[in-house]
Formats: sequence, C-alpha cells, structure tokens
Amino acid sequence: MKKVLIISYYFPPSGGPGVQRVLKFVKYLPQFGWEPTVLTVKDGDFPARDESLLKEIPENVKVYRTHIFEPYDLYRRLTGRTKSTAIDVDNINKNKKKSISERLAEFVRATFFIPDARRFWLRYAAAEGKKIIDNENPDIIFSSSPPYTCALIAMRLKRYAQKKGKDIPWVSDFRDAWTGYLTTPDRWAIPAGIDKKYERDTLKHADAVTMVANGIKDDFDSKYPVISKDKNYVLIRNGFDLDDYKGINGSNLKNNKFTIVYTGSMYGKRNPYFLLETLAELVSQNHIDKNKIKLIFVGRCGGEILNYINKSPLKDPIELIPYVPHSESIKYLLNADAMLLLIDEDKYSKMILSGKVFEYLGTSSITGKPIIAIAQEGEAADLIRETSAGDIIHHNNKKGLEETLLKYYNRFFENNNTFSVNREKIAQYDRRLLTKKLADTFNNLRKK
Repeated sequence: MKKVLIISYYFPPSGGPGVQRVLKFVKYLPQFGWEPTVLTVKDGDFPARDESLLKEIPENVKVYRTHIFEPYDLYRRLTGRTKSTAIDVDNINKNKKKSISERLAEFVRATFFIPDARRFWLRYAAAEGKKIIDNENPDIIFSSSPPYTCALIAMRLKRYAQKKGKDIPWVSDFRDAWTGYLTTPDRWAIPAGIDKKYERDTLKHADAVTMVANGIKDDFDSKYPVISKDKNYVLIRNGFDLDDYKGINGSNLKNNKFTIVYTGSMYGKRNPYFLLETLAELVSQNHIDKNKIKLIFVGRCGGEILNYINKSPLKDPIELIPYVPHSESIKYLLNADAMLLLIDEDKYSKMILSGKVFEYLGTSSITGKPIIAIAQEGEAADLIRETSAGDIIHHNNKKGLEETLLKYYNRFFENNNTFSVNREKIAQYDRRLLTKKLADTFNNLRKK
C-alpha cells in the first residue's frame, strides 16, 4: 500500500458538508491501493459537530490530532456573542449594517487572520507533520481547503521533505475559490497582498491542484495565467455515498402535506426570502392552501433569516430543525416531496457546487423526487439539467418559481409523481468512483 498524508481541518467529529469530501476519500482510498494518514485538529471550533461520523473512519486509519489556538472566542467577546454562536452563519453577510464592535472585529479578522482564522494551527500542524514524514514516509501529501491554512501547512511539509532528500508530491484540493471569494474578508492593501502571495505560492509549488468546480480553475487562470497554464488541474466533483442511504428507517413515507425540504446553512445571500414571498402570494391568491404545505429547513440559520421567518405570513407551515447528524439529514431528504436548493446571488455563484447538490442528486435518483433550485446560471444549474433532476429558477424569475411550485404542488395532490431523472448520469458522482479518480491522480504523480 502506498501512503498519503491528508491534511484537513474539517474531520470528524466536525460536522457539516465540508467534512464529507475528505471523510469519503479516507473511506475509499484503501480500495485503490492508498493508505491514508490524517493530520487534523484536536479541539476545533467547528460550526457544527457530528459525533456519529467518527464511526465512518476506518479502524486502521491513523489520525493525528494536534493543538490549535482558535481566535474566534476573542471575536465573540468583541461582538457580544455567546460561545455557542456559529461564526460563519452570522458574519458572512457583508451587506448587513454592523455595530462598531462588529466592524472592529471584522478589521482584526481581515488584517491579522491571513489566510484565515485557522492560521494559528500552522505551527502545531507543521511540527506534527514533520514527525509523520520522518516516521511514516508518505508517498503523497494531500491538503483540503478551505481553510487555506491547510495549503500552507502542506507547502511547509513539502519543503521540509525536500531538505531531507525526499521528493513527496503535493496535491492541493479546493472546495471553494480563495482570494476575492464571497466568504473572503474585505482586506485592505497589505493583508490583501499577503493573502494573494499565499494563493500564488500554493499554485506555484503544488504538483497538482484538484477542485470541485471548473469555475475555481477559471478563477486561478484569470489571476495567475503564467503559473496556471502549466499547472496540473484535475476536476474531482463532490458526490454522494450510497452507503449513507442504506438502512434509514422511516424513509419514503407518504406525506399528507406537500413537503419541501432544505438541508444546510442559510445566511446572507443564501436565504429563502424569494421562495417565501412567492409562496405567500400564491397562498393569498388561493392557488395554494397554507394548511396543505410544509417547509422543513434543516441546519443552521443566521439571525437575520430567523427574524424574517418569524415575521413571515408562512411562519406556521415552516419547521426549523437545528443541525442534525448526517444520517438524519439524509432521512429528511428521503421523505421530501421536493428538495430546495439555494445558491447565493453573487458574482461567484456560477462556481458554487457544494456537496449538498450531490446528496440531493443521490436522493433524487433513489426517490424520483425533484430539486427546486433557486440559482443563477452556473455549474449547479448545468448539473441539474444534465441529470434531469429538477428545475432551475433565476432569482428574479417570479413567474417561473410560481409555475414550478404549482406544478409540483398539484402533482402531489393528484398522486402524479411521474418524474424522469437520469440515474445513469447521476451514478458517475458516486463517492467511490470519485475517489478512484483521486487515486489515479496520486499514481500519475508517482510515475513522474
């Protein structure tokens, strides 16, 4: 078995979509001749925790957990938030009016947390990683970002190995774009320049770059055309794991109300406002009976979204479910009559292709239920069309959303659930097949 050192901040007991990609790679890599060793944090300030995911780590996989200094406690104190507040859902909305303490905290974050707030893990992870290189002799280093600090750790370890006379290729994986992305703080000139240098150095020194969406490559191409033209880019989408759908009790029960389910976080521009406004009008026009619909939002919500929901005329049909273990999230999807996908209305929207999209696709393949995607044109929309898995409605297409909602609402009460999804197209996004593509990437690098 060849060995790969995997560097990832998000790893069980971390929950949320970011953990799934690396966890499934770890699960399936041994089937393709690669033994993973994981370097992660001991007590991370995770937006969500899911202890049940610990069971998915293969018993023979070594997991090294190191100390990390997490500055978000200081951030919470500056902004008057409780220790349990998830920073991401309350602070990514750049358009909301912020207090003086919030603006001060944002300035600190943008000026000193470069490339991100996990940078204080670098020292601890690099020290442990050097020991792993000395003792385990990995054949490949693989880092998964964000956080982008993981790429800096991998870069430091690659250089350490070179000084020791070891040529260890490094694969830098990206689930999101880096500088200038919708989650990037608004940095002033000097910290912005430092952040761009980190990004440029990563592309320069990584032996291969894997990413979940073509738009990430396009973004790197536009920023660093000289470096990018010779870079080994490999598209490895997120996916779904058929094992996640097995043995879930109570799935596929017949609902007595037309039920739309959304799973994941909602914050900032990723919100249900357009859906709720359109539904409220259909209710007021007596096209939809408020007592015959149900909206289930599973996951974490930003404060401004909770306030909106509480004031909405559709408050009663809405059920808010806090973060649940991954298997419970899948169960809600299996019981849905339609799945709601929300893609931020932003200049980067075209490249947003989260793991949730593929779990929706996996669910659609099993149940034959549609995805209602409120999204601009981009890779998510292309994927849904490619797989015939649902409808894409642009944020300003009110008539289109009305027609889509009425179509599935009426079909539900007519017991007409005919929906032809392309299961063959969806099958190519099985996590096991995607892991084989990663293993092939490793093998190709070792041949050079």
